[in-house]
Amino acid sequence: MVESCGTSDLNEAERYLALRMEEVRQATVYGIRPTRTFQQAALKYLEDYQHKKSLQRDIYSLDRAMPHIGQLRLDRIHNDTLAQYRRARRADGVSAGTINKELSCIRRILNLAARVWRHDNGMSWLEAPPLIEMEQGPVKKPYPLSWEEQDRFFQELPSHLQRIALYKVNTGCRKQEVLQLRWNWEVQLPELNTSVFILPINEQFQTKNSQERVVVLNTIAHRVVDEQRGRHAEFVFTYRGNPIKSILNSAWKRARTRAGLPSVRAHDLRHTFGHRLRAAGVSFEDRQDLLGHKSDRMTTHYSAPDIARLIEAAEKVCVRRPNTVLRIAPHANLTQIRTVVGTA
Repeated sequence: MVESCGTSDLNEAERYLALRMEEVRQATVYGIRPTRTFQQAALKYLEDYQHKKSLQRDIYSLDRAMPHIGQLRLDRIHNDTLAQYRRARRADGVSAGTINKELSCIRRILNLAARVWRHDNGMSWLEAPPLIEMEQGPVKKPYPLSWEEQDRFFQELPSHLQRIALYKVNTGCRKQEVLQLRWNWEVQLPELNTSVFILPINEQFQTKNSQERVVVLNTIAHRVVDEQRGRHAEFVFTYRGNPIKSILNSAWKRARTRAGLPSVRAHDLRHTFGHRLRAAGVSFEDRQDLLGHKSDRMTTHYSAPDIARLIEAAEKVCVRRPNTVLRIAPHANLTQIRTVVGTA
């Protein structure tokens, strides 16, 4: 077995080697379990699961936990020793759901240490995983926006976030499906005189349900996309020439406060899209496909009539009043679109 001592200092490396040799001797002769820190366990986890779809999310979680428990021995991690970490995360203003996602990553590593990982003498890294209680807190309910709330909120957003918000509320796409949207995912459909985006499954990006997804564009979403053309060679939505990393940033928070909607999340725009589809009488199956829910029907090989039907369904969320025809000039810009749909 080969491992790094984690230092370039010869004296420190020799001390580490002596410690490891004594640890191996005690484990072999006396059956004493070698000690491992949470940091060592986390590094092994990241190495073993480097191809995991949500690895970046786990790295983020571990970065937040490491200052509090990184140097603790695995057998010293439990509810009490995690209290400081919980307090710090609550002080950061994150939700109970976010804390629980991070705790789930910690719990996963401790379970692997107890049930899967073994020392040279066959002993597990941890005798038994501790019971880690999840954080209790209010569950944020979906909040679909009314048209009046949308008007009030969108006009407070800076232009780059306003375009993203307008796209999200007209496609129902998830956050990463918008922020990671690339031009080479666009597919032209000459028979329908339109285009769609096909979200792939590859090393750069994966959808939530690990299936390719077709995103159809209604009139408003299409005009938003067209206005973005030429701004960046790869990404559709950018800010000052760079891909946008986050939607829920300080500009978003200031805008929702000014609009009197202090709790509106980016994900609520997806709920708004789904709510308006349902209110417009769009079938459950078409709503599933438009929102990218996992189903047996999910395929990127939609026929032209299927795409046309979904576009017609998505077009219904452009209309504020039933039986109102939306008329937008073929080359309308974003300002003209806002005027037509009442968001100017």
